[in-house]
Amino acid sequence: MNKISFTLAGSRLDALGSGALWWGDQGILCVSDLHLGKSERVARRSGQALPPYDTRDTLNRLAADIARTQARTVICLGDSFDDLDAARSLPEDERLWIIRLQAGRRWVWIEGNHDPGPIKMGGTHLAELPQAPLIFRHIAAPGASGEVSGHYHPKASLRIRGRQITRPAFLFDTDRVILPAYGTYTGGLRSTAHELSHLMRPEARAILTGPTPHMVPMPRARQ
Repeated sequence: MNKISFTLAGSRLDALGSGALWWGDQGILCVSDLHLGKSERVARRSGQALPPYDTRDTLNRLAADIARTQARTVICLGDSFDDLDAARSLPEDERLWIIRLQAGRRWVWIEGNHDPGPIKMGGTHLAELPQAPLIFRHIAAPGASGEVSGHYHPKASLRIRGRQITRPAFLFDTDRVILPAYGTYTGGLRSTAHELSHLMRPEARAILTGPTPHMVPMPRARQ
């Protein structure tokens, strides 16, 4: 399993190269910002046709992470669907696929800003989930501690052998971890953005996702 481990509120967590977070002691797999049904939502609102394979690709990767970790609980950390109509419009085979993934395990949908209400897709729907000593929510709350969130789709860059690479990234410090977007077709906000620099402590680090994850000091905007 390609991963980099770190500690938050005394709990060992693994940032997986896929963009999922694994809390092995609790058997919890956490993913954020799946944005399932994005191609359908874009076509519906703008008329722009994207290849309609994003949901299947995202579910394929999620199924692989569930099989690899044998997760007992899956937490989807908000914006699991690109909007509520996208959730309702999922093809039946993709809806059944999600239900099969839920079988035999606890499944929690955290409310996001794109999907601010319950959906008929099995599992439990919550605004946030306290799981001591951590708390899972969609958007980071200033001053929180032991917080796991998403929303910002963070990405970061580093230079390897003279070449700069940019990838979705976990950002973490002693108070929180912000997960990268897990879904296909999701963009990203650079870690140098004011919103992220304001939330993260000066010692924060970034873990770039991919086949070989890399951990670096969190890149920040130059003062």
